[in-house]
Amino acid sequence: MIICTSKMEYPIRSQCKRVQKQVMVNGEKERVSLLFMKALVSRGSVDAVSQQMASHPQYLESFLRTQHYILHMDGPLPLPYRHYIAIMAAARYHCSYLVCLHSAHFLRVGGDPLWLQGLEAAPPRLRLLDHINKVLAHQPWLATCSHIQTLLKAGEPCWSLAELVQAVVILAHCHSLCSFVFGCDTDSDLAHLAKSPNGTPPTFCPFDAANGNANVPQSLRAPSEHITRRRSLDSSCDMVCLKERIQKSQEEQEKREERLLQTQTLQQTDLEDEEEMLCLADPSRFVADPDFCYQEFARRDEDHLQVLRVQDYSWEVHGFSLINRLYSDIGHLLDDRFRSVPSLPSLHSSDLKRAIWNYIHYVLGIRYDDYDYGEVNQLLERDLKLYIKAVACFPDVTKTPVCPLSWTLLKASERIHVNLLIMEARLQAELLYALRAITRYMIA
Repeated sequence: MIICTSKMEYPIRSQCKRVQKQVMVNGEKERVSLLFMKALVSRGSVDAVSQQMASHPQYLESFLRTQHYILHMDGPLPLPYRHYIAIMAAARYHCSYLVCLHSAHFLRVGGDPLWLQGLEAAPPRLRLLDHINKVLAHQPWLATCSHIQTLLKAGEPCWSLAELVQAVVILAHCHSLCSFVFGCDTDSDLAHLAKSPNGTPPTFCPFDAANGNANVPQSLRAPSEHITRRRSLDSSCDMVCLKERIQKSQEEQEKREERLLQTQTLQQTDLEDEEEMLCLADPSRFVADPDFCYQEFARRDEDHLQVLRVQDYSWEVHGFSLINRLYSDIGHLLDDRFRSVPSLPSLHSSDLKRAIWNYIHYVLGIRYDDYDYGEVNQLLERDLKLYIKAVACFPDVTKTPVCPLSWTLLKASERIHVNLLIMEARLQAELLYALRAITRYMIA
């Protein structure tokens, strides 16, 4: 008897594969659920950016760890300074979402409300950062050791080198995050922020996203529908106990904030409601030179503008060691982000990912001598190149980029993956220019 094996099915093997796949999916959901639960307990909400990144839990964990470290953990800068620097960075791109978000955090950590009137109301030390802020945001290749020297030797309001490095990391982090916000259209969620300054719509349960209901924030379903759609995160998790812990944490945080606000002396009269003041504030009040913007790094200028060649100054050889020495452990956290993005599960080929990364560095004046830039034109369609350049170089609410037509066939997670690549390549490019300027200052 002849047995044809080509069409035979192996129920046990198929069942094992399905079980293995389901275990992996459940593991990813539990990972997202844990990250959201930590955010809920610590901040009382999950911001829209984290909700967008939830389709890539591995990266989200790395991103949140870095952001928490630079904004909340030990460092030379006071907490209010860190959030105000983030406001300054986001204002360069008129990113109302991040300006509103960090304004709320600024007040929550004890920042002076008068500083939110605008850049002129901030201390002289913070105003000194405005020039390096605009340079790194729009034309980072112009950063020189003279900018560093001005900040470190400016008399009484001078910065220490450790403080400046942390400030530069926050600026670069928020500049690149603006690219992600506008690329994913997160800035449109500002309407929800008006009633929920922490970033989570009032009727949205973050655990729904962890359970696969990723469209809940957009549709803002009724609370009763949330209840019917909710599923258990874990069989061993007591949801009632979890809700009580979260509610208790929120109440304690509200009490601390209330005591903090009572101790602050407000000299401003006729102050509007805090939420309206934050969400309706014009980001331009934190911008001193609005006409300074991105300029093409054209080939004809390469003789005049110093091109950054990776063979001469790279993240792996130069940037990582320097920043890790001046700002402990941040190098490892940033390096983990840079490495995790290209390795995320995706339909995009490794060549396409590299083309996106190198193209962003190319338009920002960074060159790889060992890379054939002809691959960029072969792998990236024209509309995709226009989109990538817009999101990376001038992510602005007044210049909202149009998504490529080819994206209509991609899943949301694939589109988010491209925006993550843009954000991380943008971040590394800006850090390379800033660290090169610091290196030259230290040598000189």
